[in-house]
Amino acid sequence: MLAADAPLTYPPAPRGNVTENFFGTTVGDPYHWMEDVDSPQTVAWAKAENALTHSYIDAIPARATIATAFRKLYNYEKIGAPVREGKRWFFFRNSGLQTQAVMYVRDSETGPARFFFDPNTLSPDGKVQLASTSFTRDGSLMAYSTQSGGADWLTWHVKNVTTGKDLPDVINWSKFSDAAWSGNDGFYYAGYDAPAAANQTLAKLDVQKVWFHRLGTPQRTDRLVYASTAHPDEFVGVELSHDQRYVFLERSKGDGNSIAWKRRDEPGDRFHPVFALDPNVSYAMLGNDGSRIYVLTNAEAPRQRIAAFDLRDPAHALHDVVPQSADKLDNAELVGNRFYLGYLRDAHSVIRMAGTDGRDLGTIDLPGIGSVGFAGAQREDPGVYYVFDSFAYPPATYRYDPSTSVSTLIRRSPIAFDATPYVTEQLFTTSKDGTRVPVFVTHRKDMPLDGSTPTILYGYGGFNVAITPDFAKETALWLQMGGAYAVATLRGGSEYGDAWHDAGRLANKQHVFDDFIAAAQMLIDRKITSTPKLAINGGSNGGLLVGAVLVQRPDLFGAAIAEQGVLDMLRYERFTVGKAWISEYGSARASAEQFKTLYAYSPLDNVKPGTHYPPTLITTSDHDDRVYPSHSFKFTAALQNAQAGDAPILLRVETNEGHFSGLTTDKSIAITADFYAFLVKSLNFTPTL
Repeated sequence: MLAADAPLTYPPAPRGNVTENFFGTTVGDPYHWMEDVDSPQTVAWAKAENALTHSYIDAIPARATIATAFRKLYNYEKIGAPVREGKRWFFFRNSGLQTQAVMYVRDSETGPARFFFDPNTLSPDGKVQLASTSFTRDGSLMAYSTQSGGADWLTWHVKNVTTGKDLPDVINWSKFSDAAWSGNDGFYYAGYDAPAAANQTLAKLDVQKVWFHRLGTPQRTDRLVYASTAHPDEFVGVELSHDQRYVFLERSKGDGNSIAWKRRDEPGDRFHPVFALDPNVSYAMLGNDGSRIYVLTNAEAPRQRIAAFDLRDPAHALHDVVPQSADKLDNAELVGNRFYLGYLRDAHSVIRMAGTDGRDLGTIDLPGIGSVGFAGAQREDPGVYYVFDSFAYPPATYRYDPSTSVSTLIRRSPIAFDATPYVTEQLFTTSKDGTRVPVFVTHRKDMPLDGSTPTILYGYGGFNVAITPDFAKETALWLQMGGAYAVATLRGGSEYGDAWHDAGRLANKQHVFDDFIAAAQMLIDRKITSTPKLAINGGSNGGLLVGAVLVQRPDLFGAAIAEQGVLDMLRYERFTVGKAWISEYGSARASAEQFKTLYAYSPLDNVKPGTHYPPTLITTSDHDDRVYPSHSFKFTAALQNAQAGDAPILLRVETNEGHFSGLTTDKSIAITADFYAFLVKSLNFTPTL
């Protein structure tokens, strides 16, 4: 173990002479050899880096205290909202420190619960985890998918709900898919041909296909329904209408999808087209009344609307049911003849209701600034369950009864966290081009405005994803440690609709980084924190965010944690599912203009030798089959080579895990303890634990 202040000697990372030419510009790739993540050289280097990181962090005295405090905070009963399947009601319960929640069942909505299925028994080491479930309409059969080691690959099984026993059916090589039951005969699923690569979790994906599996038959006899052979950058999937009358085939690319349909009793797999694929236009099925189909869509509605079309209409004309409003319509549920509409107003939730005829049915009051998630519901359910939470407001489950217009609190989280001393406020800053950018800040009510508060600034900013106020055990721990927690609402997300997303992708990606830098500067200017006390954090696309602003403004931050980030923007689409991100980032091979944009902000390609970078922790998983590990490997080596100061540049590699998945409880606690110990030392403060 290293002494706490011992100088760091990084593992040797030889620089090669590999180059690539992009439209007349030659770009060096000195760590190209790290793209072979299974080579003995790469494995040995990553192992040595990991050992160095753990030696450094384990020497920080506060780590043990942080780990103990987090385990205590983590250990509380977690119960999910109930969901009806057939005549039974199912819910998940975690007694405290279980890696996976256990599934329970009731014979009625409020009847006694009994054990149904424990995913923790899928493997002795917790590496095999439950990914998703799908029930037949009568609730007698459950298809469930599992993931091994956090990989995106899915294996499907089928369980008899009455007996609790698994049927012999097993489906392999599914990915990015649900199971869509057709009656009780079988289900549709999407996947790929078995990969030929030796390392199957890191195999580059080719053509996604949809098959139909008939129960009781081997997978090799499954009927091929559709293959995206002509468009390998597309995803495909199938879903059925709630009444099981119609089968819908959807092709998707970017943020859009097509829709085609057939009657369930029609022979063959010839689907009738409805809407063509536009990567910028989406149609999410909500339900149907006969041939009248309800969708949540941004077609001619950049902040989204509820619309309907009729399968009997050859033109499939869309008609407004709930027109778009000034707020972004983020999600919707159809229960009975009522739509429950989750809107975003400045990135926090508002609930409205409307009839299937579009009639305004009022609102549901919420406890404050926060987020709402609807539990899955059936059309015939007597009410709707939803969960409200916020940064300092642990999850609370409510049931709304439309017959009385009353919301009843069903359960509040029993976590040992007192929210009373904290407040969440929404501040606004101005980005480089004058755009107004919201920033949520959660802190103690008596926080001194003298710049002394250690603060984490989190962001994502991409893929049309809304980042809204939500509760996390990790945030609660940070608040207990005496920190403030800030979340910037960045362009590239969906918080304000399509225009907000478009302003932060492709040629506009730099806006996302400008927004984040402006948020950081606002926190400093308001003396909520100061540069030596400010850490930035983000994962995946948010890891790209952290990497980009780190190399652009290394003087602004006291520390950085980039988790499993997309950091090599000139080569990202060559690995795993990277080609699916071209609609978000563009491609350096597509045009000189796109190359110029990506090259200007690619974190890996903008590391500058002789720069004083702040303490930086970079993380990845060696079997991350979504964001390839070489992104983090290369970026770490480049920063270590360029570092002019004494601040550490560390790489933390989780072994046999995937993209933020597959973690046991012990590993989750260890990761948080490592992160916060690193920040305690980097930001130079004593946690109040």
